Amino acid sequence: MGTVVRVLRRVGGARLEVRSPDVVADVKTGDSVAVNGACVTVTGRFEDTFACDLVPETLARTNLGTLQPGELVNLERPLHAASRLDGHIVQGHIDVVGTIRSRRRVGAQEMLEVTVPFELTRYLAPKGSVSVDGVSLTLVDVNKDRFRVALIPHTLETTTLGRKLQGDAVNVEVDVISKYVERHLAARQPFREPSLAELVGPPPPRPEPLAAVARMAVPAPAPRPAPPPRPGGAPARPMGPKPVAKPVAPESKSTAKPISKLTPKPKPKPKPAKALLRRSAAAKRSTPPSARRRTPAKKR
Repeated sequence: MGTVVRVLRRVGGARLEVRSPDVVADVKTGDSVAVNGACVTVTGRFEDTFACDLVPETLARTNLGTLQPGELVNLERPLHAASRLDGHIVQGHIDVVGTIRSRRRVGAQEMLEVTVPFELTRYLAPKGSVSVDGVSLTLVDVNKDRFRVALIPHTLETTTLGRKLQGDAVNVEVDVISKYVERHLAARQPFREPSLAELVGPPPPRPEPLAAVARMAVPAPAPRPAPPPRPGGAPARPMGPKPVAKPVAPESKSTAKPISKLTPKPKPKPKPAKALLRRSAAAKRSTPPSARRRTPAKKR
């Protein structure tokens, strides 16, 4: 750990000076150093103090802009390619500033719960790794917008996490391997042509029928004003629209024919031939001989 000597505010950034004899003995101007997990460049080196410049991007994405003189910070020098890798890869590129939600002691260790945005938890997994203020820790549990880590006594003594309280801000960096895996899987997904419905969009709303529009356009009749009171205390007529009498259709003479005229008369049944012969013989006897017509005899 190192101690903040002073923070010089400037237009467009700040200058941070940190005292740490162990780190200063092994760095030179231009080297990289992680301060609370954020990678900075050494721009000045003194007897037991080094200085670094903080640009607006660093101040906006880390908690270095809130440091005060006398405050402790975590320091880590860069790893050489020939060195043994212990823990996980920490680049010093802070993803988000989290907030300590709670901390409680469980036996010899302490459980630290940190709140982060919902978009960042997809890169975290139980038994995976995460960097909190530059300290590589193992994830115990991951929830929708927070995660929990366990702090052993050595971590509580040699880092600033042993002095952090509920509500303090911490720098959080997820494992970079999870980001590469997500990007690789997204690139392998086949391209899908959008359908015609997606290109055209939803159909326009159907117009209202003319009858419904006409009913909506006709305003309601205004109520009639109250009539003046009648002399003698007679009750006034009730207010409201005047009732409209229904028109009565005039009586019209019916031109329909009776049913008896519409029904055809039954045809007379034909009489038998014998009855006709008897009738013709009786007619001849009743007719005088002078009135009978003589018909010429037919030639055979």
